[in-house]
Amino acid sequence: MNSSLSKEKIMLLKEKASEARKLIIETVHHAGAGHIGGPMSATDILTNLYFHEMNIDPDDPKSEERDRFVLSKGHSAIGLYAVLALRGYLPVEELQTFDSLNSRLQAHPDMNTLPGLDMSTGSLGQGISAAVGIALGAKLQGKRYRTFCMIGDGESQEGQVWEAADIASKYELDNLVGILDYNKLQQFGWCGEEKSRKSPIHDPKERWESFGWHVIEIDGHNQEEIEKAFNEAREVKTKPVMIIANTVKGKGVSFMENQYLWHSRIPTDAELKQAKKELEMGAL
Repeated sequence: MNSSLSKEKIMLLKEKASEARKLIIETVHHAGAGHIGGPMSATDILTNLYFHEMNIDPDDPKSEERDRFVLSKGHSAIGLYAVLALRGYLPVEELQTFDSLNSRLQAHPDMNTLPGLDMSTGSLGQGISAAVGIALGAKLQGKRYRTFCMIGDGESQEGQVWEAADIASKYELDNLVGILDYNKLQQFGWCGEEKSRKSPIHDPKERWESFGWHVIEIDGHNQEEIEKAFNEAREVKTKPVMIIANTVKGKGVSFMENQYLWHSRIPTDAELKQAKKELEMGAL
């Protein structure tokens, strides 16, 4: 399956992704709270979904015909908020209220406060179950919209994920596309001690295929590969699709990449300045 992206569209997506990453770091720095590593690894896919793949309209966020998206790894909400802001669902300036009292932008997505959110998430493992329910509801009602759900690899250690995977296959939910943000790091470590763990999930392709899903593996930072995967997913019948997106935690900033400590660390003023400089250079 070929990519339908023009050079101009690829450039636009790269620019939006770079802008979103800068907003993520600025927002977490300003709030003094939040996550960076996971949102940065997910940014390219979120950008493609909201600026190209999904049938959505920021001016009509409750349209019955819209595609749905569930961020099962809800602690990466700031990544989704940044992309939603750039897409026009909320003012970019509102990101400065992130994680503050009475803000619409809490640390985890709240569908009751912010237009454009299709599910409240945060308890890991539960978002994929909600996505399965949304997709099944669409099937039963004869609706044509599709449901996308992003999960984390650490989250995949939750048993509820695999219960949902089994049900999705049982009901042949070919209107459901899962995306595994496979950055191979989760929040772990002990102060002052040198310890390590294996990758959160071993051979995810084999695991998802064993549950009856059609599996596609890609570079989760390559817009052409992301587009090809979505095109392939659209052609699959009688099976849900899982896109295993090989990503880099903290993508785009050298001192954050592949460092588990940046799962939720707050950047200093100097680190913020350096990170923004690197992101600007990388976007050229």
